[in-house]
Amino acid sequence: MPLTDAETTLIAQATTLSREVITPQAARWERERRIGHEALAAAVALGLTRLQVPASHGGLDTSFSCKAGVAEVLAAGDFGFTMSLINTHNVAAHLARTAAPAVAARYVPDLIAGARLGCTALTEPGAGSDFAAITTRAARCDGGWRLDGAKAWITNAAEADVVLLYAQTEPGSGGRGIAGFVVDGRRAGFVREPAFALGGQHSIGTGGFRLEGYIAQDDELLYPPGRAFKAALGSINGARTYIAAMCNGMVGEALRVVRTYGQQRQAFGRPLAGHQGWRWRLAEAASELAACRLMVANAAALIDAGQDAQLAAAQAKLLATRMAERQLPVLAQAMGAEGLREQHPFARHLMGARVAGFVDGSTEMLLERICAVMHD
Repeated sequence: MPLTDAETTLIAQATTLSREVITPQAARWERERRIGHEALAAAVALGLTRLQVPASHGGLDTSFSCKAGVAEVLAAGDFGFTMSLINTHNVAAHLARTAAPAVAARYVPDLIAGARLGCTALTEPGAGSDFAAITTRAARCDGGWRLDGAKAWITNAAEADVVLLYAQTEPGSGGRGIAGFVVDGRRAGFVREPAFALGGQHSIGTGGFRLEGYIAQDDELLYPPGRAFKAALGSINGARTYIAAMCNGMVGEALRVVRTYGQQRQAFGRPLAGHQGWRWRLAEAASELAACRLMVANAAALIDAGQDAQLAAAQAKLLATRMAERQLPVLAQAMGAEGLREQHPFARHLMGARVAGFVDGSTEMLLERICAVMHD
């Protein structure tokens, strides 16, 4: 479906935010190994934490295509910040649409105001791609559920305290026994682990936590056993699509920087852009980027239409992540040593592309998903 005028304007405003607020500060966030709260405040002011939140909860109720467009232009500035922002947005949207009214009222206003960060907790120290193998336990108790276990490799877990968490209610039952809860990180029984020290992209806020006798109230059960597994997998199609869009954003920004530099830098009596071999590198990258943008647009349109996007989303993420991992080093090389400067995005974006290859379905899992859909 085509974007509305309001959605087009919102993406343009997000582009300005990316260039004027995110890009100038992203290197500092990496040096300081933290989430970019300064840009979060500006994103909140634009309404970017409210994109797919229903209007009844103060949201903008935009299309998924708009969300993908916003993700692309923000990731041009910093992949990690964009992941952090979208994850808070996703928790707000989930709670607004699925939680009991009292629960939604408790958390959604703070999430969309940026006063609290949100995260979705599926992955565990011993369970990543094999979601059905999670061992965090949910056991019935008086007035609710007792939760015990550990989560790891969670976006925003370094600071988030509103958690959409998945746990096993019936060990040995696989996906059938998994339930979904909202967990409040300010309550007893929630123990945060130190933020992970990584090779880059610390603005994602990657970390983990433990649940030690945490009590979730009855109305904090969002998805009962039998529904949670399907709900989690359904949301992954959207995640794969916007991550593909984010890869496109990183490559698009790298192209912009290289193109500008190539028009100014002189080599052997002419601008770099005057050398055929140099230009061809950019032409290859631009052509692959154009194809990946079409794949994202197709997957997003299917999601907006309520149609099955499993294949389109998996293919879009597979090719966009591979394109980014292949083309970002080529574009960095086209800058020469200048591309090593911290003010340029190449090092950040290279790590962002590496992260994109793991989150919401590794390359190997995407290939398996594509095979399964093709042979269904």
